[in-house]
Amino acid sequence: MIKELKTLIAVAREGTFAAAGNRIGLTQAAVSAQVQRLEAELGFELFDRKGRTAHLNPMGQQVLLQAQELLKLYDNLGSAAVGQPASVRVNIGAIASVQRSYLPDALARFHQQSPLCRTRVIPGLSMELVNLVDAGEIDLAVIIRPPFSLHSDLRWTTLALEPYRLIVPRQVPGDDWAALLSTHPFIRYDRSSFGGRQVDRFLRQMHVTPHEVFELDELEAIVKLVENGVGVALVPQTTQNPPWPAGVRALDLGVHTFHRDIGLIHRSGQGLTEPARLLAELIREHLQGERL
Repeated sequence: MIKELKTLIAVAREGTFAAAGNRIGLTQAAVSAQVQRLEAELGFELFDRKGRTAHLNPMGQQVLLQAQELLKLYDNLGSAAVGQPASVRVNIGAIASVQRSYLPDALARFHQQSPLCRTRVIPGLSMELVNLVDAGEIDLAVIIRPPFSLHSDLRWTTLALEPYRLIVPRQVPGDDWAALLSTHPFIRYDRSSFGGRQVDRFLRQMHVTPHEVFELDELEAIVKLVENGVGVALVPQTTQNPPWPAGVRALDLGVHTFHRDIGLIHRSGQGLTEPARLLAELIREHLQGERL
């Protein structure tokens, strides 16, 4: 039944059998067959089917929560020796810049204080990680705040506000960010990410159409390209960035400065386990220490 429960979670998250199949590598027919087997085993329907969409009915919502708990228990099978307390695994999602900056230190402190616990870090873009938290597949995530209202059962805690700067090669003269942005090749922060969308909105608001030569999501790679003289870029000043590399200058945008809101997201309905709560607190403490 484990595979059927995983399929149930995928359908609940994606909204259609076809999308769920694409997500987990099954055909639509196979997804439908697994859901039918699960419904037959339970003795009641789980979805209200309208056209191509599949929405959980009240019984389905209840089964979804139970399925998520069962899969967590299943993942922990065999994690401790006989007679020893079972370890608890905390699944945390994190965007790339967070994984390279303050998350490792927070994880090190967490495992010092909770030696019986295990952690799994799931990489991804912010939107992907929001969906995983919402579906109950991970306990919490450190992401860029979404540009839309969160579901009522999701909770957000801001950790840091990272100001965007225009970074230019050290040898490029001038301090007029608008002029430099308009006259030099532009390396764009990927628009499929929340941070990249912020840059895109800023450019449209400023009525600037730069000469774009690259578009990528990896901030470290963007900074390296600027350092190598390829062009200029708008990137957030993360805890990892200052001081900037020797070959890069960072220009303040003044009154037009905008920020990337980095924070923790988790489900409020189920709450956090004690280990997940501790990890969240250690991440917050580390960020507060970075800002002092």
